[in-house]
Amino acid sequence: MPATHIRRWKTLALTTSAVLVGLTMPTMTATPAAATTTAYDSTYYKNAVGKTGTSLKSSLHTIISSQTKLSYSALWEALKVTDQDPDNSSNVVLLYSGLSRGKTLNGGDVGDWNREHVWAISHGNLTTSTGPGTDLHHIRPEDVQVNGIRGNKDFDEGGSTFTNAGGSLTDSDSFEPRDAVKGDVARMILYMAVRYEGDDGFADLEPDDKVANGSNPYIGKLSVLKTWNDEDPPDAFEERRNQVIYDTYQHNRNPFIDHPEWVEAIW
Repeated sequence: MPATHIRRWKTLALTTSAVLVGLTMPTMTATPAAATTTAYDSTYYKNAVGKTGTSLKSSLHTIISSQTKLSYSALWEALKVTDQDPDNSSNVVLLYSGLSRGKTLNGGDVGDWNREHVWAISHGNLTTSTGPGTDLHHIRPEDVQVNGIRGNKDFDEGGSTFTNAGGSLTDSDSFEPRDAVKGDVARMILYMAVRYEGDDGFADLEPDDKVANGSNPYIGKLSVLKTWNDEDPPDAFEERRNQVIYDTYQHNRNPFIDHPEWVEAIW
């Protein structure tokens, strides 16, 4: 059985004056992700707990680099498990559109779902060979046409809606996922930046604070991703997905799902 996460979210004490300021200032920055405790802190993460900055990033890189690598074709069946609709076991939930679609409708035709690389494969020439281009932690099912609309755009706020958008938006150089998965996207991108540091024959992937990164091994905007991580904390679907990947497929974890506060600790 999957290990049970033990989360103790720290409560925030608000003074009376802070409450009054909040009433007069409707636009506030997101509350930073609170510190968490998990069942893996004394085992899997024991060499990372208590660290910050480059030391934390380096320790996490070492920890999560130990993984079982999947082939590109193996992703089809894996996604049917990791992204199964909790309300309909015959379906998967599509990342950006939020639609529930039959597991058997995987392919390349209109109405099908396919394999979306959240870290676009052109950013650093990931390819679909075994490695970052097949890392299940950032590959999700998505409607074929929606996947094409996202393309290799960086992530930012703003844009226009489109067919099957589910609340997602896009413009000429960026893509904004629907609110319910903004944090998911941020944590997937930042996982990739820690996992792939250029020491295993693959590109050194890093977030930056701009869009239109092209084929460079960067994706932005980091400032926006950090805000999304705070605004949309991990939910049960994301946590279950992380656990299934750990237990059944790659046997490594996305540390920012277990410890979203580590985003701020590193960046």
